[in-house]
Amino acid sequence: MSQFISVFDMLKIGVGPSSSHTLGPWRAAEQWILQLKENNNFDLVDAIQVDLYGSLSLTGKGHATDLAIQLGLSGADPEYLPIENIATIIDDIKEKKVLSLNGEKEVPFYKESIVFNRAFLPFHANGITFRGFFNGDEISTQTYFSIGGGFIVQENDHLEEEIEINKKNFPFPINRALQLEEYCEKENLLISDIVLLNELELNSAEHIDKELHRIWDTMLECMHTGCHTEGRLPGGLNVKRRAFDTHKKLIKDTSYTNPKEWLTAIRSTEVKFREILKWVSCFALSVNEVNAALGRVVTAPTNGSAGVIPAVLMYYMVIENHEADFSHVKKFLLTAGEIGSVFKKNATISAAMGGCQAEIGVSSAMAAAALTELLGGTAAQCLSAAEIAMEHHLGLTCDPIGGLVQVPCIERNSMGAIKAIHAAEIALETDPKEALVHLDSVIDTMWETAKDMNKNYKETSEGGLAVTVRIVDC
Repeated sequence: MSQFISVFDMLKIGVGPSSSHTLGPWRAAEQWILQLKENNNFDLVDAIQVDLYGSLSLTGKGHATDLAIQLGLSGADPEYLPIENIATIIDDIKEKKVLSLNGEKEVPFYKESIVFNRAFLPFHANGITFRGFFNGDEISTQTYFSIGGGFIVQENDHLEEEIEINKKNFPFPINRALQLEEYCEKENLLISDIVLLNELELNSAEHIDKELHRIWDTMLECMHTGCHTEGRLPGGLNVKRRAFDTHKKLIKDTSYTNPKEWLTAIRSTEVKFREILKWVSCFALSVNEVNAALGRVVTAPTNGSAGVIPAVLMYYMVIENHEADFSHVKKFLLTAGEIGSVFKKNATISAAMGGCQAEIGVSSAMAAAALTELLGGTAAQCLSAAEIAMEHHLGLTCDPIGGLVQVPCIERNSMGAIKAIHAAEIALETDPKEALVHLDSVIDTMWETAKDMNKNYKETSEGGLAVTVRIVDC
């Protein structure tokens, strides 16, 4: 049996800059509050300490982990919290040295309430422990691990929230890419069709459409926001936003009043090869600039790689097919989500475990497969496109300067998007039966590469660009 991972698990709406270092700890804080209530400790707790371990500690401040924990403990929802309220909540805690636990009761909260430990816990590089006290005695201790993409697991209970998929409860149990390919060939269905049939076992068609609409609307809004916001990103690197200037040159004098009209306006612009490259880069950069500024994005499959999938989907919408509508968006997201889930089941989508190959590499593979389906490729060609995209990200390290999801992270989304488009084109001109490497093989290789990779290159900011380029020199 294999674990069922929904497209809505792979594509989550949340707040930047990191799914593993921001969204994961945020959700862990929410989970701890629920457990306090279940154990009848919530009303007793009069003091809190949060311990961060490993990568969460080493790059936590650059990834806003400390802010996410405070927001989660305060009862704010990353999916719906107005972005402009974040600073107000954090400033209020800092000034009063008091946190409103779940918005229900006040407890003291100081800078020292969050402890950054360099040590790594055994199970995963992203460990976090919540401690609750009453009259000086520790009455609650819970450890969680943020395992990438906003997924969290609790210590000694790694499969608690996961669904086992088998023929009894899902028509198409999928663990490996080869199984997915065989289903498609046997049933004469597209990848998106197979994925939808599994999803329908959990939710109605109306609910699925509604949530996919919401995901796409969030992606489109994110690109629109990034392309219309100038200035510099927070964090100390003084990074200039580039999507604004690129977009201004490309859009010229075209008029529009909202994101949907903007999409239509882009379709009327010049589309020579250089302009196409610039548009794709602009879309990817825009998303990750929003992400770096604690904006709302969709994990795809992570926040650090959130720009690849929207950029490639937008490319299809405004360059390849001007008649594209929600039906195309739906197929793209369903296919992309399933490819991401196969990577998660057999390898990792956490940079703290596998380097950037686990984020940008996976997102590029997801986008390549999804684009190939929309361009008329077979299921085998879709999987071939995913393999090609990942093959050329193998060994990519995660070395964010200053622990910030900015350099080289933002540009890598642009490169991942371009590689995805190129991989799709190569796959469409290839007979998959003649390919020497199957997607399952490259996923296995990625995982072995991840295990061999030095920890300095796994989101610790202790190697690579993070060391050779000092933040004080920026």
